[in-house]
Formats: sequence, structure tokens, C-alpha cells
Amino acid sequence: MRRVILLGSATALALASGLALAQSAPESLLPPGFDDPAPAPSPAPTSRPTAPAQPGAPAPPPGSTSVPVIQPIPGGVNAAPPPVALPGLDGKLPTLEELEKMSTDELDELLGLKPKIDIPPGARRSLERVGVLAPTEGGLPVRSLANQPASLVRASLGGTSRPLVSRWGHILLRRALASRLEAPSGMDAAEFAALRVAALNSIGEFTVARAVAQDVDTVNWNPALTAAALDAYVGTADLVGACPAVRLQGNRREDGTWRLFQGICNAYAGESARAKNDIERVRYRGQAPNIDALLAQRFAGAAGQGRGAVTIEWKGVTDMNPLRFALANAVGEPVPGDLLNGAGPYYARVAATAPMLPLAQRIAASEIAGREGILSSAALVDLYSQLYAEDESDGPATERARLLRQAYVGADAGARMAAIRQLWAPGAGGAIDYARLVLTAYAAARVEPDEEFEDDAASLVASMLAAGLERDALRWSGVVPQGSMAWAQLVFASPGRGQPVSTGAVNDFIDDDPSSGQRKSQFLVAGLAGLGRIDAGAVSGLSDDLGMNLTAATKWSRAIDAAAAVDNQALVVFLSGLGMQGSGWDRMTPRHLYHIVSALDRVGLTAEARMIAAEAVARG
Repeated sequence: MRRVILLGSATALALASGLALAQSAPESLLPPGFDDPAPAPSPAPTSRPTAPAQPGAPAPPPGSTSVPVIQPIPGGVNAAPPPVALPGLDGKLPTLEELEKMSTDELDELLGLKPKIDIPPGARRSLERVGVLAPTEGGLPVRSLANQPASLVRASLGGTSRPLVSRWGHILLRRALASRLEAPSGMDAAEFAALRVAALNSIGEFTVARAVAQDVDTVNWNPALTAAALDAYVGTADLVGACPAVRLQGNRREDGTWRLFQGICNAYAGESARAKNDIERVRYRGQAPNIDALLAQRFAGAAGQGRGAVTIEWKGVTDMNPLRFALANAVGEPVPGDLLNGAGPYYARVAATAPMLPLAQRIAASEIAGREGILSSAALVDLYSQLYAEDESDGPATERARLLRQAYVGADAGARMAAIRQLWAPGAGGAIDYARLVLTAYAAARVEPDEEFEDDAASLVASMLAAGLERDALRWSGVVPQGSMAWAQLVFASPGRGQPVSTGAVNDFIDDDPSSGQRKSQFLVAGLAGLGRIDAGAVSGLSDDLGMNLTAATKWSRAIDAAAAVDNQALVVFLSGLGMQGSGWDRMTPRHLYHIVSALDRVGLTAEARMIAAEAVARG
């Protein structure tokens, strides 16, 4: 009886425990059916023979279905893994010595770690039209060269390798090269861009050249465009701007300049240790002068992660190169004056537009930039205005700034004219520097025509026309006599002329022409003939008297005449630039001037043709 009671008590205790456990278990909040996992699928039958059980191993319990989850190795249990192919090895492993000599960029290319282009397709720019100046902004027609022979365009742009003698020719060529144009038929768009960027570099327009290069996605740059763009970045001291192309192209170039750029770009990509090693390797290999490598190392150290000071010593440096000048300007390292004296006009063209340089250095360089057309008259006035605002400055440039202010705000016309004459003080050759005429253009326009200033009329007119102020210049038409120097320029200033120029007045000018070889007279007749402002019958006789032949044909003259015949503005401008290259107007011939003025006039660029002709008479 006691045993029955104990069993009953145990049974009751078990039921009570089960009930207590059920009450304390969490209740599922999922809908019915969601808390029941789906039954696992039965394993597929395999034809692999079952391995015999090892002796002494315990047998699996009956009803057990658990199996090890092991993915079979492809090819069998004993198959070896396939070898890893590195992209740049081509089946040949480099030796340890070769690896030690490689730069980090060379290793990246070897291992396939070179940066890839990541521009989304929708953000990539078309190569159909390249340039920064649309027709609505003053650019030339987009399809100007679409049907022109690529060989002629290539020859005209490739042959433009020097600055132009004409300031107005420079301004017109810059406008054409910056225009948004389609490539000629049969020419790759990247090649067309490369030719234009190189031509802009050759005339000192590095800022515009950089803008045209940047209008092409870096992934589309060919070696020629890369080289021209790199020159533009150096000319503007925008060294980091070249980094997308440098890092994308890797080791396509092996010269010292490229290797230094690689080190600089690695630094600004956050890889300072790698950059330091790259630049040091360039020094040890002798791929670049020591001073260039040190300047590059200092510039790379400015990226924020550089370590160690870099001391720049100019002792022993005897020459200057564009990269050295750009690096020194970028890091604020003054270049010794003796290195720039006689270094060439390239550095003046660069310095004139370099905002990081001292104002006095920019003003000294602005003479050549204003003379050639890189800087406008307004830009020159701005430079001197900044200098005048610096009360502590002193020197010849500051005195010119004071005179320029007096030329604008003098108490009367006599005081203003006196200040202008001092700014025009003749140089060593006895002639007024054309850059000073550009500087005083707007001040000259404020001088009222008066017979009192008749002796200054020729210079005043030349000054106004240097900035295109033709309406102001034409006010002097009633003051200056026919056949004078001022008159010879004013015959081109008028936008339209109904009556041909008097042959007698031209002869008067020729009789009083003091220029060597009567070049001013030759340019006057050539310009008038090109614009059709003189009787055709008189041109032959005047040409014979001056010993020139305007109609003699050359390969270049036939090309520019043919371009004008089909009304192609862009090609006419390119060929005009090709024919106006030289160090001075003594390198210009009347025959070239005649064909250039005539072709520009025929394609609708009459204003530019008139200004070029007037400039030729003033500077011839």
C-alpha cells in the first residue's frame, strides 16, 4: 500500500513539474506554421562507395541521419589548386634583383593594381566636340573643320611652335584654339585636342591650354595629349592637376619628369611613404637633377603626411627649366635672379599669370605678356592698381603706377598727357615700347582730340587701337593730316569705308616714312590691298615703287586663299597663325600680311583683319 502511494506521489510530482515547465516557457508570437521549420530534404543518393567502418569504431545510432557538410573538391580529393595568374607577369617571374629595383608604381602595374577609371557612363564626356568657347560665347562655328583634310589641319597646327609677331593675331588664334570644334574628317578627336593644346603652349597660353585638355576625359588621353597637357600643368604650376592622368597611365613614360610627378601624385593620394621612396629613387638613379628632386620632395611633403625638412640649396645650379621653375613657385621658394636673367621669355610669360609670385615680379614680367597679347590692357591696369595700393612699395614700377593714376585723374588734359608721355619714355632703341601703349590704352581714350596734341596723335591712336578702342581713335580723324602716321592707322580703324583711300595720301605717307626699308609703307599698301580699300590699279604701281610682290603664290598662300574661298574661318585663322610666327615684325613680309588680311576679311573676320593691319603699320 505504501509502495502504491509512493508511485502515485512520483507520478503527481512529474505531472506537476511538466505543468510548471510549460507555464514558464516563452510563448511564440509567430502565426501558426511559421515556428515550425520545413523538413530538411532527403540527401540525394550518391554512387560513391561507402567506406568500411573502422574496427572498434562505434556504430551510429539507429535512425540517425546527420552527415558532415563538406563541399567536394573539384577534380577529386587529390587535385592541386590552379595557379594564380598575375596580370603583368606574362608567364615570367622577375628575379629578386629586378623586384628590388622596381618602384611602387612599377610593382602596381606588374601586379595589376593600377587605378582604374571610375567615371560612370552617364558622366563621361563626348569627344564629338572639344573646346571651352561656344559659338554663343565668341567661339568659331563648331563644324568649321568637319569636312577639311586632316593633313592640312595637322600641318597648320603642328607647325605653330613659336609666338606670333602680332598681338591681335595672338588674340585671334587663342580664340580659335579654345573654340568648341569638331575634329576634321579622318583625324582622331584626341589628336586634334593634343595639337591645339600644344599650339596654345607654344604661344604662352598655358591656362587656356589646361582648360582645353581638361575638356577631354583623362581615360581618352593619348601620349601626345598627355605630353601637351603636362606642359600646360607645368606652365600654370598646377602640378596636382596632372595627377589623374599620371596615376591612371602608370609607367607609360620613364623620364625623370614623369617619375617626379608619380611621387608627387602618390603623396597627394595619401601614400606619403611611397612618394618619398619614389622621389628618392629618382635621385639615386640620376633621372632628374638633385635640385628638382628636392623641390619635388618638399612639394610632396606639403600633402600633410610628409616627414622631415627639405633644405633647398641653389649653389651649383647654373640653369633653369620649366619644371624647376614651377616647383619653386608652387612651394614658395624664391628663385635667384641670376638664374632668370637671360633664361628666355618663357619664364616671363609664365610669371605674368602666376598668382603665387610677388606683385613686383609679375609686373616686371607683364611687359612681354602685354606686348604679345597674353594680358589685356585692363589686366595690366589691374596689376599696377594693386601695386599703387601698397603704400610701402617703392621703385620704378611704383612710379609707373603713380603716373598711370595721374594719366586718369589729372587736373586737366595737359597734366594727363604729360603723365602719358612719361609712361611712353622711349627705350634704348628710341622707340616706345608697345607694351606701354597697351598699358595706356584707356587713358589715351580719355584725351580729347586737340591740335595741341597733334605730335602725340600717332602714339595715342596706336595705344587706343592696341585695345580695340576704334571709336575713340576715330575721333582724331578731323585733327590729323592725311598722309601722317596717325592717318595711316585710322584708315584701318573705320569699320566700313565707302571711298577708296587716296593714292596721293598714300604717296605722301611713303615720302615721309622713316622706317627701315620703308616697311611701314609696305604694310600700309599690303593692308589696304587686302581689305580692298585702295584702287586695284594703283596697287601694282605702289608695289613696284616699294619693291614688293603681293600676288606671288606659295604653298601657304594657296592654302589660305582656298580656305577663304570656302568660307572656313577656323582654317583661315590656323593658317594665319602659321604665317605670323616670328620674334618681331621684321620677320613679317608684306606678302604674308596681304594674304592674311584678305583671307580674314573674306571669311567675316574683318574687325580682326583691320586691327592686324593697323598694328603692322604702328609696329613695322
